[in-house]
Amino acid sequence: MNKKIPMRQCIGCGEMKNKREMMRVLKTAENEIILDITGRKNGRGAYLCKSKECLEKARKCKGLDRSFKMSIPEQVYENLQKEFDGIE
Repeated sequence: MNKKIPMRQCIGCGEMKNKREMMRVLKTAENEIILDITGRKNGRGAYLCKSKECLEKARKCKGLDRSFKMSIPEQVYENLQKEFDGIE
């Protein structure tokens, strides 16, 4: 029996990829936007490829704003950028 691989779409490039290869960006109940490294936290998730290009694309075309149906402050993208740098 083949196990189905969960696929998610990157909010930057729009490509479908294996969920495990991606970063999960999370909107918590308190409307905080954080990077969910475990992928297990509660909240609304959006996925990004593990590349700065995709983060930049998401920033330019407001991918997170659309995913979370709210406007995302610039500060959030900067925090994500910092967390991204910490992972690489």
